[in-house]
Parts: sequence; C-alpha cells; structure tokens
Amino acid sequence: MTIIIDGKKVSAQVKEQVRIETEELVKKGIRPGLAVIIVGDDPASRVYVNNKKKACEKVGFLSKEFALPATTTQEELLSLVKELNEDKEINGILCQLPLPKGLDEKAVIEAISPLKDVDAFHASNVGKIMIGDYDFLPCTPAGVMEMLHSYNIPVEGKECVVIGRSNIVGKPMAMLLLHENGTVTITHSRTKNLKEVTKRADILVAAIGKPKFVTADMVKEGAVVIDVGMDRDENGKLCGDVDFENVKEKCSAITPVPGGVGPMTIAVLMKNTLKACKIQNNL
Repeated sequence: MTIIIDGKKVSAQVKEQVRIETEELVKKGIRPGLAVIIVGDDPASRVYVNNKKKACEKVGFLSKEFALPATTTQEELLSLVKELNEDKEINGILCQLPLPKGLDEKAVIEAISPLKDVDAFHASNVGKIMIGDYDFLPCTPAGVMEMLHSYNIPVEGKECVVIGRSNIVGKPMAMLLLHENGTVTITHSRTKNLKEVTKRADILVAAIGKPKFVTADMVKEGAVVIDVGMDRDENGKLCGDVDFENVKEKCSAITPVPGGVGPMTIAVLMKNTLKACKIQNNL
C-alpha cells in the first residue's frame, strides 16, 4: 500500500511544538514577532499572507501586516524594510513575492537583515546553507525534510533526483538532501533523457511548475515522490507537478496536492521566526 504523506498532520505537529515553546518565551516577557509586507493586490499573495497571519495567531506570535499599494516606489519599500530591521518587536521579516513590475526583488531581499530573513533568501543565508552551517532554512525545502523525517524515510545513501533548479526550492532542496548523505542529481528544462534520470530516483522531488508533468513512466517502482507544485489543471482544478492518480500506484510514498508540501511551508516559517527570536534574544 502506498503511503500518502499527510502534510497537514506533520505541519500541525511542527506548529504545536512552536506554540509550546512560544508559551514558555512569553512567560519570560518575550513574544516572537513576524512582519509581512505585501505590495499590490495579487489574489494568490493575499491568500498566502492571510494564512501566515492565521498561523501566527495559532502559535502565539505578534503579527504585523504592511499592505502597500502597487504604486509603492522602491525607495518607500526599502525604507519600510530598514524600519523593520530596527524594530525590536519584529524578529522575522517576510516580503511576499512576486512584487509588482518595476520593483527590484533582489534589492529588497538583500535589504532584509540576515538575522530577520526567515525566508532564508538573503545571499549570506544561502551561502550558509551551501556550507551546512545555517541558522534558517528555506521554508519549502525544509518542510519537505520535516515530512521525510516524520515518516521515517531515510535519505542517506539514496539516489535523490530534484526536478527544478530555482533558488527558492530546487537548489536548496538538493543541498538539504546532500547534507543528509543522499546522492543528488538536479534536473531541469535542458536535461537530456530526463525520464532515464528520474527513473533512477529512490526519492524524486518535483518542483518545476508544470501541471502533472511527472508521469508514471518517469517513476521507479517503490520510489518516494514529493510534489512541490501548485498548479491548475485543464479544468482549473488545483493539482501538482505530478500526475498523482497514476503515479501513486508505483510509489512507496507520495505527497498529495493540496495537503502535502503546502501546509509545511508556513509551519517552517513559524519555526524559523521562533529561532530568529531566540537568536536575537541570545537564548
């Protein structure tokens, strides 16, 4: 029987642990604080931001939202980031991406203090992940690792294939699998004979952003398949990068969409914010 990896269940466990630790900090007069900046009115971004606010309430964090109009200038945005860097109540700063056209995402990410960069996008945090000496991990890849640990799926010695090479998921995902002694291959749109490569995978992570891209003939019998995709199929229904119904027959374990990797991303964001709070308070 294929194990359906339940991201909702694992994320609830992570958030509960964060809530317990936050309760202890509050008794000492310390409350973790997360600031979320949203620029413009992208509907998907609004949903994500609302979910982050709800998660903050659930674990007992202070949560501040800064909703700026799409007409916001680069200078105004950087000025807000500077203020939040200096705000003692705020331990984590998150700028919801993508930003409206005309705003420089890279400059905004680099303006956030690495100690408050709970998305782990800042170049110095990315470098720390590379050498394996990090404070924060990018939320989605770290969420994948939490799920593998929760289901006692070992990485060591396994052939791991990541489809996708983005800075947010693909590259850091490969690093985290490597840190746990997996043998890792990163594939992408220019990879030749992709099917031959993916069929070698004991653990296959799909993060390419194409609906139902991974088909059953690309998957090895008994593989663990992690679907990071958030797509819409031809009927507008939410789906992942994996053709779930057909692929699940071949897997030993698989994540569904929705209810797989998605909930883990926010759970790890809460974990990162708690850690930022501890570091900033020398705990």
